[in-house]
Amino acid sequence: MAEGQRREGERAKYNFSFAPLYPSSGWGSGQELLYTKQAETAIATHNSSTPLLETATLELGKFPLHQQIRLFAQQALVHNYRRLQVLPLFLLPGVHVMEDIPQEIAIAQQWLGDNLEIQQLPHLGSYPHLGQLLNNQAEIADVEVKILVSHGTRRIGGNQMVETLAQNLGGVAAYWSVAPMLPQQVAHLAGQGYKRIGILPYFLFSGTITDAIAKTLTNLQLEFPHLYLKLGQPLGETPQLAQLIVDLIKKS
Repeated sequence: MAEGQRREGERAKYNFSFAPLYPSSGWGSGQELLYTKQAETAIATHNSSTPLLETATLELGKFPLHQQIRLFAQQALVHNYRRLQVLPLFLLPGVHVMEDIPQEIAIAQQWLGDNLEIQQLPHLGSYPHLGQLLNNQAEIADVEVKILVSHGTRRIGGNQMVETLAQNLGGVAAYWSVAPMLPQQVAHLAGQGYKRIGILPYFLFSGTITDAIAKTLTNLQLEFPHLYLKLGQPLGETPQLAQLIVDLIKKS
């Protein structure tokens, strides 16, 4: 997402958002519309003015991200905005957040020159209270320990936030693409004597990976019949997550 300021003398401030979304996380037109409308309403109420708000995709879009930014920037310039802020809706500081998006922004900035400043905000996963949205689930209320399952990144230090979040939730981390993976952690906790284990998918929305996690869990239940393995839900398209995104925009 992006936020911008319009300068009319020393007074008016208009906020707008521009969101690079990761299609394979489950984002579709419905989710984009939901968050666009909720964020737009909340920001407009906060600022007593109508914001410019737009979403975009890093991958699988009709145009590359830098071109999407340029098209939106042209709208912003028409309304005398001078700053555009990009809020990446990603949970990990992996290659997309640390390399791909900055490269796309640099291309767009080169085209815009000094007419409009583009700033990349911290990614969604850096928000310290994000884990509370996962922990407040009735599905896992009766478990002894939790496994936070993230996609994971091979980028050095990129998984540290997941490790910290898992510890804060009273559990351990597992990853889909790197070790330790879910079967390893289930076996590890079973060896420590845990019987009731909750699995929390650390993803924005349901998709192919969360479906695969559910299938893996079914197989693990057959392998460990004495365990109670309960699968929670991903963060999901909830008003709470939408409000969290709005709060990030307001603070930037």
